[in-house]
Amino acid sequence: MTEPTAHPAGTAPGTAGPAAAPPVVVSTPEELSALRPSLGRIALVPTMGALHSGHRRLIAAARADADSVIVSIFVNPLQFGPGEDYQRYPRDLDADVAACAAEGVDVVFAPTVEVMYPGEQLVSVDPGPMGQVLEGEFRPGFFAGVLTVVAKLFHLVRPDTALFGQKDAQQLAVIRRMVRDLAFGITVLSIPTVRDPDGLATSSRNAYLSAEERTSALALSRALLAGADASVTGPIGILTAARAVLAEAEAATPPVAVDYLALVDPGTFGEVTGEYRGEAVLAVAARVGATRLIDNVPLTL
Repeated sequence: MTEPTAHPAGTAPGTAGPAAAPPVVVSTPEELSALRPSLGRIALVPTMGALHSGHRRLIAAARADADSVIVSIFVNPLQFGPGEDYQRYPRDLDADVAACAAEGVDVVFAPTVEVMYPGEQLVSVDPGPMGQVLEGEFRPGFFAGVLTVVAKLFHLVRPDTALFGQKDAQQLAVIRRMVRDLAFGITVLSIPTVRDPDGLATSSRNAYLSAEERTSALALSRALLAGADASVTGPIGILTAARAVLAEAEAATPPVAVDYLALVDPGTFGEVTGEYRGEAVLAVAARVGATRLIDNVPLTL
């Protein structure tokens, strides 16, 4: 842990630029509480580390909305199921702190598992019906783990705003519902999905892909684009266009194994009918080799 660092004269907390102080790195609730009175309006960017360009875009948006930015870095065991990649999930706190410094982050909160879960976690947040479909169906318990850790972070950090990426659209929706239903008094903001130049949505798990697997994985974004291009044809046309791309990818080498492709209402994540008109999300999840990827695109029908 580094000691709290004062901002240079004339530089307010949350001010980027050459004179910005490096982030203060803390790991306990007590350290957070000691810092909070000096931080003003706080924006929180919750992460599991392995920061990439998508996280940097979130941090930039957070800086525009608050006096100070706190980035949390915590690989949350509650949201990983048996056989998932909790143990091998990329962890490099030094690199993450350096990335935060480059983006002008004020505080990095990097708690240990023992700090976040000092005993057996008997109480969790139930995501309700929205958390039982799509990702909730394929990863049972995932959203309960996400909402539980996010709720704890909200209580510990006490931010005014919190920022999440649209790439995790269902996660964003259940967090917004939790904030509304449990009266957290926090504004949840989002940014559009950030993509690499080849179209693949940025993700910490992209590092698992071999060159050949990455080529196959590009079918996810191509399928979403095909569906978006067919939006004037309605839900059936959208899904038909996207499925055609994924069908080719399932026969590729290496193959893409699709978990789901769905066109859903962004407020409920229930699948829309053939006569639906309004805002929608076209979402896909698939495995390429041992790596599971998700992606989505918002549409207006």
